[in-house]
Amino acid sequence: MSFSETLTLLPGIVIAMSFHEFAHAFVAYRMGDDTAARMGRLTLNPISHVDPIGLAMLLIGGFGWAKPVPVNENNYRNPKLGSFLVAIAGVTMNILVAIVTIFIAFLTAGYIHHQEYYDVMEGIVWINIAFASFNLLPIPPLDGAKLISSLLPAEWRIKYYQYEQYGFFVMVILIITNLIDYILNPVVSAVVSLISSVVGVFL
Repeated sequence: MSFSETLTLLPGIVIAMSFHEFAHAFVAYRMGDDTAARMGRLTLNPISHVDPIGLAMLLIGGFGWAKPVPVNENNYRNPKLGSFLVAIAGVTMNILVAIVTIFIAFLTAGYIHHQEYYDVMEGIVWINIAFASFNLLPIPPLDGAKLISSLLPAEWRIKYYQYEQYGFFVMVILIITNLIDYILNPVVSAVVSLISSVVGVFL
């Protein structure tokens, strides 16, 4: 990735990470768990959410991570519902950010004529949808796996989490073999096209 490409994608990566993790912390707090709030994670400040090593790995190797938001499911007023809503919060936030960004790009199309601006906006959209799609994969410890576990009976959840230790290796294999691109690229392209079409109809 060239330096100019890095600069173009960096805002989208930082925004995607920060909004994703903030959403987890906010919903956890609303469901009764203040663990993340007490640790300063109930904020959109990128410094609180962006892991420098994870960010560097994402820019260099295409695979990275943010600082996970700590939660205590035992504090939720409704543990099963809380686990589900907290798990889906980050993905939902990334999709909302992409939608809002497309709206802004459409609304400013007649006033801003710098290609760099639209490159950055496009990066924000694509990266947020990519974050959402990646996190929905049913591989522990991703949000997709947490969504599935939140719907399982308690005894099944314990067995399900026993496989969490293998999740990292599964993701590494998917990335090294480029299978992750074959899985996510069509999904991301389809979602971006769908959102753009819908926003275009309204505007």
